[in-house]
Amino acid sequence: MNATADVKYDLNTTSIGVLIFTQDNADSPVKITGTLTGLYSNASLGFHIHQSSLTGNIPNCTAAGAHFNPYNVGHGARNGTICTRHVGDLGNIQTDENGTITIDISDSIIQLYNNTARSIINLPVVVHTRMDDLGTGTSPNSITTGESISRQDSFGLTVKETVGYVYQRLRAEIFGNQSDTGSISHIFFVFGASGDLAKKKIYPTLWSLYRDELLPEHIRFIGYARSEITIEKIFENAAKYMKVKENEHEKYEKFVKINSYIAGSYDNGQDFENLNIEANKLSKQDSAHRLFYLALPPSVYESVTELISKYCRPKSPGWLRLIVEKPFGKDLTSSNKLSLHLKKFFTEEEIYRIDHYLGKEMVQNIIVLRFANQILSRVWNRDSIATVSIIFKEDIGTQGRGGYFDEFGIIRDVIQNHLMQILSIIAMEKPRSTKGEDIRDEKVKLLRSVVPIKLEDVVIGQYIGDKDSTDVEHQQGYLDDKGVPKDSTTPTYAQVVLKINNERWAGVPFILRAGKALSEKKAEVRIQFHDTPGKIFDTESHPNTTLARDELVIRVQPNEAIYLKINTKQPGKMSFNIEETELDLTYGERYKDIQLPDAYERLILDVFMGSKINFVRSDELQEAWRILDPILAEIDKKKIPTIPYTFGSPGIQQAFDIAAKYGYIFRGTYVWKNERSALTSNKEQTKTDNKK
Repeated sequence: MNATADVKYDLNTTSIGVLIFTQDNADSPVKITGTLTGLYSNASLGFHIHQSSLTGNIPNCTAAGAHFNPYNVGHGARNGTICTRHVGDLGNIQTDENGTITIDISDSIIQLYNNTARSIINLPVVVHTRMDDLGTGTSPNSITTGESISRQDSFGLTVKETVGYVYQRLRAEIFGNQSDTGSISHIFFVFGASGDLAKKKIYPTLWSLYRDELLPEHIRFIGYARSEITIEKIFENAAKYMKVKENEHEKYEKFVKINSYIAGSYDNGQDFENLNIEANKLSKQDSAHRLFYLALPPSVYESVTELISKYCRPKSPGWLRLIVEKPFGKDLTSSNKLSLHLKKFFTEEEIYRIDHYLGKEMVQNIIVLRFANQILSRVWNRDSIATVSIIFKEDIGTQGRGGYFDEFGIIRDVIQNHLMQILSIIAMEKPRSTKGEDIRDEKVKLLRSVVPIKLEDVVIGQYIGDKDSTDVEHQQGYLDDKGVPKDSTTPTYAQVVLKINNERWAGVPFILRAGKALSEKKAEVRIQFHDTPGKIFDTESHPNTTLARDELVIRVQPNEAIYLKINTKQPGKMSFNIEETELDLTYGERYKDIQLPDAYERLILDVFMGSKINFVRSDELQEAWRILDPILAEIDKKKIPTIPYTFGSPGIQQAFDIAAKYGYIFRGTYVWKNERSALTSNKEQTKTDNKK
């Protein structure tokens, strides 16, 4: 695991060098390496971690506080024990005649792992202008600062967790760092390289992984599509999605150079033979590991996958991994047909059905939240939970992609995959382990317990333009998209209520809702608990007051967060006046210095590492279609009309009414903490204004 500290002059932006902190695992020492320049010459300088986190890019060593000393012991030397030195005591560093020092030390007391009191992540490093006496002096300051306290010309900046640290932690926790990714050549094929998905997601993701040095050393990328186009043109089209920083252009050019492109058909064996010859030539071996990403329309899946298997397999010991994008069929029949076809040419271990929602941080955190916290494990059932809502909202329309969307609709495009996957993780039983197959086994068991959906529990809608809006996009309805037939009844909004027939969830409604062109972009899980029995807080002044329900909210996007809405006494009131508040874990605040990997980055890294935890197995897919296929067929057969809703509206009232019928309570009285602060400020300002 890695972290860095860009050391600068105090109250200055001038860097004097970067220190790299490395720790193999929680039981190993932390190694500190790097070169610092511009220090005092031939000097012995105190070197410490301090206790107060700094903000911004300019160090303020005075604001860094005292030495990092979580165990409240005396100051000492770096070779002391945890009982005889501060955790932050790193001794002295010795500069040469030019004021330069090359640091290469190890320390067994400090930690990089966040789950320990000794973690130095987000704490400041300070290089003092005086020597540290290591607690051996006669001054009272000796046992607190080692007489190195002067910071007038000190140098420092916060230890920052690097992107590499996050990824390495992910590898260590899931895979145990057992990978051969550096020992053999790899080739990553992008099928559909000239298309939108490749331009907006796949190539930018590959660049990010390459930039952060997370891919194997010997790797080449080959784009393949029918278009007569060059690799230079592909990168020109993708440029605005690459987000290349000023200091990254040299590395970006190296990335572009290991990319190539071949034009060919999707159903001609000779073209695939030529592709295989080119791949062998580029990798200089015919046994390189090969990864094939199918960013393709489903209509060509069968021919492409058959020809890949026939002509493009690597020779032993090379392996093949096939990444298949959704949609995985249009219904149960077409999905089963695709699965059977893939099964003829690939093993299940070779197939990676990608659903990018499974790569999102908060979706992955649900498993930890559920099974690592006893307080939640005890209430995660029908005895405590009244309703579960899984919600997906987009604030955009089809944006010219109506032709594709109209073939599938919101149920097939979002509910069948993204929301059903979240449902299975929320409701499954505890797996035997965190291994991929054990988790997926439990997901399948859960899906098999879902009972058939009733048509009366389904609401479908289609957005219309808001002619009063000043936003041009909002003025356009779904039928205004040029790719959409004018008589289309394809839903852009849907809500279904599912019921699970097992001991844990019998009687608990699971409300799955998804829509485009709504008032906001948000994906979240809302778990409402039963009402608190007894009304001891009823008063003469509030005889009909009903306590708000406790509600656990897991916000997947944007601004990842987990918060529990609870009731509390209003501060300062003499009686038991109650208001709603929250216990809040907002990632942007708690983990503000950690850069989380994008979902596609995480999933493609998973494929390289051979982890299948976050990919959909064929029997999962079959069960999801089993649940939704009958209701889709019934909607088509009975030509159920869609309910119109205006672009930018919160949704469809009929859907909210059905949710209420099943016990979901929306009070409209809860105010998010940021809004509460604004309200309080406004009230205080009003009071001030009234006094004037």
